[in-house]
Amino acid sequence: MLSHDRIWAAIDALAKKHQLTPSGLARRAGLDPTSFNKSKRHSSDGRKRWPSTESVAKVLEATGDSVNDFFALLPGADDRQAYNGMAESEVSKPDRLTADYAEVAMATGTQARGVEARGTDGQFPPQSGAIPLLGFAQAGAGGFFDDGGFPAGQGWDLVDFPTAHNEAAGTYALQVQGDSMVPLYRDGDILIIHPGAQIRRGDRVVVKTCDGEVMAKTLQRQTSTQIELNSLNAEHPNRLFQVDEVEWMARIIWASQ
Repeated sequence: MLSHDRIWAAIDALAKKHQLTPSGLARRAGLDPTSFNKSKRHSSDGRKRWPSTESVAKVLEATGDSVNDFFALLPGADDRQAYNGMAESEVSKPDRLTADYAEVAMATGTQARGVEARGTDGQFPPQSGAIPLLGFAQAGAGGFFDDGGFPAGQGWDLVDFPTAHNEAAGTYALQVQGDSMVPLYRDGDILIIHPGAQIRRGDRVVVKTCDGEVMAKTLQRQTSTQIELNSLNAEHPNRLFQVDEVEWMARIIWASQ
């Protein structure tokens, strides 16, 4: 079983393998030199803080190691056998996860982008499960969501995805169709959405307007009266909505190919 201590031990071992300190490893990867300091491995209230998948991907790129090489550095031989099937990560700017989703951040079986974990003490990674899947183009039609943006009605497919036990209730998947979100998301990519997740500035979100338009954007600013969204594709305009023009907004917590 992976644990907080083992993941950080593997980062320390990776630094030592390349004759670097943890700070030197972070610096080589273009990260803040304090990113891997021992003081950063727990939050101020004592909760465990996991390294982000973006950080791991950057250090692997900087050192030339693979994901399997990284897991081979975990204390204990059994972990490598358990994770030999993990796909390489291709990570862009991270989406924040709430503590409830720390377990999802390094789940196996997907090629993940844009996820940062905030750790808890649960199992890591979680068990697999099936969640509803819908094409992006169909999401604007009526009958697929309730008033809160949770999946409802008929016509959904199912897709396997690691879920954080019952805390992932309401999580669903939207499949990207077309090139309106390139280069971040491409045709066929699957976005995992959790309507109950807290949304903050800079998070990537899916928004459904009262007119039935569904879009994936980055939340730039939200006030009591307006929602300002930045486009993922430079060729598409940013959007500004009055709050009463938006039916619901939910955070993208995972993206996979």
